[in-house]
Amino acid sequence: VLQISAGGLDRKYCIVNNQSWTPLSQTLDDAVRISPDVVKGKALVVRRGNCSFSQKALVAQSLGATTLLIASTIPLIIPSANDSDYAKVHIPLALMRNRDFLEAQKEFGEGMLVKLYAPPHSKIDPSIAVILLISMVTIVLGGYWSGACERDRLNSGVTEGGGGESKADSGELFLYSPLKVVVFVAMMCGMLVLMYYFYNVLAFVYLVVASFSSFSIRNWNFSVRSIILAAVCISIAVVWGVYRNEERWIWILQDLLGIAFCLNFMKTISLSNFKICVILLSLLLVYDVFFVFITPFLTKDGVSIMVQVALGPASGEKLPVVMRVPRFSAWAQNLCGMQFSILGYGDIIVPGLLVAYCSRFDVWINSSKKIYFVSCCIAYLLGMILTFAVMLLSGMGQPALLYLVPFTLITSTVVAACRGELKQFWAGTTYEVSGPERDFQQSTLPKPEVLCLLQIREDTVIFTNMNNTFMAIIPVCLCIA
Repeated sequence: VLQISAGGLDRKYCIVNNQSWTPLSQTLDDAVRISPDVVKGKALVVRRGNCSFSQKALVAQSLGATTLLIASTIPLIIPSANDSDYAKVHIPLALMRNRDFLEAQKEFGEGMLVKLYAPPHSKIDPSIAVILLISMVTIVLGGYWSGACERDRLNSGVTEGGGGESKADSGELFLYSPLKVVVFVAMMCGMLVLMYYFYNVLAFVYLVVASFSSFSIRNWNFSVRSIILAAVCISIAVVWGVYRNEERWIWILQDLLGIAFCLNFMKTISLSNFKICVILLSLLLVYDVFFVFITPFLTKDGVSIMVQVALGPASGEKLPVVMRVPRFSAWAQNLCGMQFSILGYGDIIVPGLLVAYCSRFDVWINSSKKIYFVSCCIAYLLGMILTFAVMLLSGMGQPALLYLVPFTLITSTVVAACRGELKQFWAGTTYEVSGPERDFQQSTLPKPEVLCLLQIREDTVIFTNMNNTFMAIIPVCLCIA
């Protein structure tokens, strides 16, 4: 941090330094004040030319300067030199943005007093609690919504003689076969690799699809309420699209759209039984670990494909695939650029599909205490806490699914086994094509009140699956960051 003061006015600016040069103090009180009233106590500011950092530092040091600041017109980098040059330089050296220097020069004039110091970086930040709250609220709301829709659908089917809204009629896309799950995951892998190699082209395609996948309007009837709702939804997406690179406040809108996207996805995608849940979550666990831990050994710069796609280039489009909350304790780092705690949408969606299945199963067995839904949510909370604990202890980002998937799957299995319902929980509901009319039928469950027959025309099924596959699978292909 560079603090400039003159005439009772203080201002702080971002600087980037290397502690291999002369280390800076950690507090402002211990920082040495540099005054321009004498020649040999001056802090020199030079442009970022072609000569090396060590050459600049040695020249400034020979002239009696006590500090060297380099005004850079390009993104700030940590200044470095050969190991032998560090011992020769005894003055602090740091980079600052050229626009900050011009602003300080205009505001303070020539009589500036400056101090340089480096506040310590805190590993534990309150933003982690906010991220945890966002993920839990989304998981609980998504699971509850899925169960409520299933209850309404079954009640409607019973009271109206089977004429209730079916899954396909409601626009849902259900995964009912292992082959479909494998194809689903393969598409995600392919999309992620394509984004890695053609980021600048596909980023804008994803931005459009993701914006309008955050909400959906069904049964359009041109009522006043529908028109107002559509206007609000579209306006939010447009505002985010226009100001998406404004770091100071746009993260709030991005998180709101992210919550809506996750809720819509958990409502749209239905897993028919626990067997499909186990296959899907296990494959995505391997997917997450491979693209986070293995791909750094396969890329030129040693950065995982997942991180590069999720965070984007240093200067360019950032895809809305993560929940972002500013690090509240990193005020010094925020001078250089907003520092965020992040959580990928996939770390909510993937376990959320299991939570939604547990919520629907509670409806099928008429569980008043929602034992499966509640226990799966608690397991997700414990998995998230373990993820953050490992991240803080290791000092590096973690693939959250490595902890969330075992916690949620094992907990759900234990609950079903203890209640003697493991067979029913494993079988769930199976949707399969049968007969010349290609009706989708729901398998028999232990309790007769939850039986339902889905009559769907072939053209409706094909259209629904094509529409939802495009709107749901393409955005989620990048969400396991």
